[in-house]
Amino acid sequence: MSDQQPIEVPVIGRVVGGHTGRLDDFKGGVESIIRLEPDFPEETLKGITEFSHLQVIWHFSERSSDDVALHARSPRDNPAWPATGTFAHHNHRRPAGLGVSFPKVLRVDGLDIHVTDLDADDGTPVIDLVVVFREFLPRGQVTQPAWPGEMLKDYWTDSAQRP
Repeated sequence: MSDQQPIEVPVIGRVVGGHTGRLDDFKGGVESIIRLEPDFPEETLKGITEFSHLQVIWHFSERSSDDVALHARSPRDNPAWPATGTFAHHNHRRPAGLGVSFPKVLRVDGLDIHVTDLDADDGTPVIDLVVVFREFLPRGQVTQPAWPGEMLKDYWTDSAQRP
């Protein structure tokens, strides 16, 4: 890692409302707002409501450098799941600390984009966003082992519906 050069990226906005507390599951059914910084003209959002979903890149801002884990480990420390490397995980322990979400667009009000199913917590810095083009989604069959499905079976379950 010593040869890596840091880059600077602007924070274009923040998540307002929605999730709190860094939960691993129950991320669905919650509305939040992506509030752009006030120096953006409203026209930057023109046409966005013609699309159903966004791709949002955000920063795990609550993490510390001690959270980075560059070794194979079992997801969520569950020994029933195989130890996998850093880049086989979708969490804050990766070196850049970036998350990617695909929330549904509800409406736009000024510089506020109202969304649902954004799995970033209230206050999270947003690095970038773009509408989802079907043509940019993965081509062909997407494959994965069984453990992600087992681990994430309650990921989108509405927290009001949990047992």
